[in-house]
Amino acid sequence: MRLTVIGTGYLGATHAACMAEIGHEVLGLDVQTERIAALQSGRVPFYEPGLEDLLAKHVASGRLRFTTSYAEAAEFGEVHFSCVGTPQKSGEPGADLRHVDAVVDSLAPHLHHPTLLVGKSTVPVGTAERLAERLARLAPAGADAQLAWNPEFLREGFAIDDTLRPDRLVFGLGTPDSAAETLLRQVYAPLLDRGTPLVTTDFATAELVKAAANAFLATKISFINAMAEVCEASGADVTQLSRALSYDPRIGGRFLNAGLGFGGGCLPKDIRAFMARAAELGVDQALTFLHEVDAINMRRRDRMVELAREQCGGDLLGRRIAVWGAAFKPDSDDVRDSPALNVAARLQLHGADVAVYDPKAMDNARKMYPSLGYAASPTEAAQGADLVLHLTEWQEFADLDPVLLADEVAHPRMLDGRNALDPQRWRGAGWTYRALGRP
Repeated sequence: MRLTVIGTGYLGATHAACMAEIGHEVLGLDVQTERIAALQSGRVPFYEPGLEDLLAKHVASGRLRFTTSYAEAAEFGEVHFSCVGTPQKSGEPGADLRHVDAVVDSLAPHLHHPTLLVGKSTVPVGTAERLAERLARLAPAGADAQLAWNPEFLREGFAIDDTLRPDRLVFGLGTPDSAAETLLRQVYAPLLDRGTPLVTTDFATAELVKAAANAFLATKISFINAMAEVCEASGADVTQLSRALSYDPRIGGRFLNAGLGFGGGCLPKDIRAFMARAAELGVDQALTFLHEVDAINMRRRDRMVELAREQCGGDLLGRRIAVWGAAFKPDSDDVRDSPALNVAARLQLHGADVAVYDPKAMDNARKMYPSLGYAASPTEAAQGADLVLHLTEWQEFADLDPVLLADEVAHPRMLDGRNALDPQRWRGAGWTYRALGRP
């Protein structure tokens, strides 16, 4: 089939490359000319394991190309995927839908024949119904220009696998048994033939699936971090508590690791937008618990700064602190709402001399926090340090030799914000080791 992917950021570039991989002809569209030029040359302007190789492969084969023209996209595509961002509004919790609306407004006037626009962005419930009416009103094809909603469930660092081998597909349709479902089944035929579970439903349910999934995940993460607060107060060990809980099949162990909390460009803003939309619908009390989920998550950052101050004798002024990690999670260069960078900036505001190192996110970190210090390696960051903070769980940090590193620091003190290092190994090398939720 001939597909277009509108918006070539993280979601769009991944979706375009993966659709080409399963056999479709794909045209990616973006209004940012520099991004389009990079993608057309086979370069991805962000880090995602394996994506650049996959994209370059299909640009070279001719199966994937890029444009800035909506007219060209409308003429080319049988199915159009909208993959633009829905950031949090400035100063408000709700989602900014300007880019989503712009896709409909820009594409619809060029749709003269029956076509399908498929939304993949995370949007407040009710958005798809509004956009479907707008699309039919603005398109010369009228009601033959249909809309469907196909939410994405990508994890940064695993985006290719999550696209090519998803744990489920969700089709939100305006009417049951519509032509939209037939087209989507054709698009995803290789995945469906492998037995990927499919849920076909209405617009509102499809929109809520992603919002509910993010809310549940955020709640699970914040739950174990709340238990970490109790563990610190009582002298218990949250890692052992988490392990014991994980054997309960009703709970499970995934995302039950206590630490610095979640960040990134999706989870924090999505749960806030979910709460805002619930308030608009008059059911804000149903999601009151998400306010505490958000608050618990933000308190983890406060606690890390408090522990750093304690480890430095109660005063951060003039202390040299190494921060390992800038990305919000490993295998990514995404620093949006990064807990690691937030803590690093707070330490600097308290007078500390901060040196940050991350394997992939250094350029993005410098753009967001140019006043922080940066190092070329974890060892360089730790040279002369009074305290080392492990804040993004890259494997590179776990592989470091604490014995050798002890010779580089002023004081061998490790504060593990991700509970990902081996305490016995570091303590055995002469380090003072502390972690969130552990004695």
